[in-house]
Amino acid sequence: MHAKINQIFSKDGKLSQNIKGFAPREAQREMALQIATIVEKNEDLVCEAGTGTGKTFAYLVPILLSHKKVILSTGTKPLQEQLFFRDLPTVRKALGVPVQTALLKGRANYLCRFRLDNTRQSGFLFNDLASVDHLERVHEWAGRTYSGDIAELSEIPERASIWSQVTSTTDNCLGQHCPDYEECFVVKARREANDADILVINHHLLFADMSLQTGGLGELLPGAEVVVLDEAHQLAEIASNFFGLRLGSRQLLDLAKDSAQAEVLEAEGNADITTLATEMEAGIRDVRRAFGNVPERGSWQLLEKNKDFQEKLENLKSQLDGLEAALEKIAERGKTLENCHRRAEELKTQLQFILQFASGDERVRWYEYYNQGFALNLTPLSVANQFQEYRETQKRSWIFTSATLSVAEDFQHFCAQLGLENPHSQRWESPFDFRHTALMYVPQDLPQPSQADYTEKVIQAALPVLKLSEGRSFLLFTSYRALQIAEDILSDMSKQDFPWPLLVQGQQPRAELLSQFRTLGNAVLLGTGSFWEGVDVRGDALSCVIIDKLPFASPGDPVLEARIQYLREQGANPFFDYQLPQAVIALKQGAGRLIRDVSDRGLLMICDPRLVEKSYGRTFLDSLPGMPKTRYLDVVKRFFAQFK
Repeated sequence: MHAKINQIFSKDGKLSQNIKGFAPREAQREMALQIATIVEKNEDLVCEAGTGTGKTFAYLVPILLSHKKVILSTGTKPLQEQLFFRDLPTVRKALGVPVQTALLKGRANYLCRFRLDNTRQSGFLFNDLASVDHLERVHEWAGRTYSGDIAELSEIPERASIWSQVTSTTDNCLGQHCPDYEECFVVKARREANDADILVINHHLLFADMSLQTGGLGELLPGAEVVVLDEAHQLAEIASNFFGLRLGSRQLLDLAKDSAQAEVLEAEGNADITTLATEMEAGIRDVRRAFGNVPERGSWQLLEKNKDFQEKLENLKSQLDGLEAALEKIAERGKTLENCHRRAEELKTQLQFILQFASGDERVRWYEYYNQGFALNLTPLSVANQFQEYRETQKRSWIFTSATLSVAEDFQHFCAQLGLENPHSQRWESPFDFRHTALMYVPQDLPQPSQADYTEKVIQAALPVLKLSEGRSFLLFTSYRALQIAEDILSDMSKQDFPWPLLVQGQQPRAELLSQFRTLGNAVLLGTGSFWEGVDVRGDALSCVIIDKLPFASPGDPVLEARIQYLREQGANPFFDYQLPQAVIALKQGAGRLIRDVSDRGLLMICDPRLVEKSYGRTFLDSLPGMPKTRYLDVVKRFFAQFK
């Protein structure tokens, strides 16, 4: 296979001949050869491929040539769709390899015919004009869709309330008892997945499969000889969500609504279920209001002395008990009522487990609340053992890849999080010429990030840079509060002082904001969270990335607090063994937004003085691409001047 790969990636190879704009890259060829060896020997590989390496083609070519059954998993649904609809067909066509492929998402992404029919029959949404319109659009689309993938119906917003009424969850699915089972879109997608040579999924679905198998409930995904995990830096965090327990207000509200609807359809409305469900809905709202003034996300200990919260939660528990008992009496009248009773039993057990949880079993109990909802959580402090045990039961070749896996060229942190013992590892630097196309600027005289007016000072330091870059910038913040402060400052400035279009995360969906940013050509975009990674803006529209702080996780985060204590008890150094590596990976992601193509050029401005004043700053610097560095604005002026 190696000779064939060398030919495919050559200047006269199949990729050059069949893909417009393809240019051979040595790192890409080397990565493809390494993956081919790993797949042939059924071994494991952890590999980091810098931006521009072309890692997607580098793993697609050897797995297409391997004739093995392969699962490709990506970090997000947009990346999953890009891989399935664009990259995979492009390479398959270029190579002329006749393989069968399939796309599989979680069940909430597929229309449920049974729930659609029930919703239309019950009339539960008819007092909501928007939902009535959405319902009729879904009904019309249901008659012509092949896949049932709700992404096809893009005119209905992703967060529209109708979707929860016409899709299923693991909780409310009737399985083989469903009258529409033979025409079920989820079943159809899984059948196609079983028949595929290459299956494209996302990490959330992968870990849903793992949690089912480790819980003895079977598996969702078909067997495979090779698993490729792209954007693998996200794995540990996603895994902790699936290997933990989360009881949310949404699950309880869905149970209440589905129970009331089932009573109308299967019990002729004479079992008092609707009354009990309405009381439970009120109880859920009471619990949400009872959180009081505690932080939006915190340790359970913050709630233990809140008598109002404890009382409201106990009331909710009693209401759930009452609904479960009433459902038990009539469960035999219909499959939906039977399903609701099972769900009520499970939620009752979960709530009881959370309330009675005792610390000390390597999990942390914590809460979070938002505008109209809340969640109660038990999260494992480490997923290494569970992930390792799962891999040992699956005799597959595992390939972990991302542009950001190493810390100062070391994979130890990544491997330790997932319990990987002595895998093969390799790094390939980005082929981009950072020394001549990029500059890092760390301004002088900025205060420590803990100072109250730090964000105001960051904006003051950023304004002269924005003038030099003529807008065309991302300002990335480590907190939503800092973003809001920046938005307030910039929105109040005159057109003369701030003449560029201002785009702010949250104003519109991310895809629309990015489309506007590219089209405008001179905009300034304020972002946090999701804008630090998975964003690709090529060309002159993005010429400057400004980062307010080194992205250390909030010390008040309940899971982080518990992990720090857990690491101390294990004899580790929480800062150097966990907090610092996590921050380095996050900074690499944010910095990676800047240079996305061989012709890109731009400035990376990191405002945090700790980068140069603290000894650990060297770890950050050693992990970023090798670009010139300065602390002087005059050097920044000369840098931008050379490209005009």
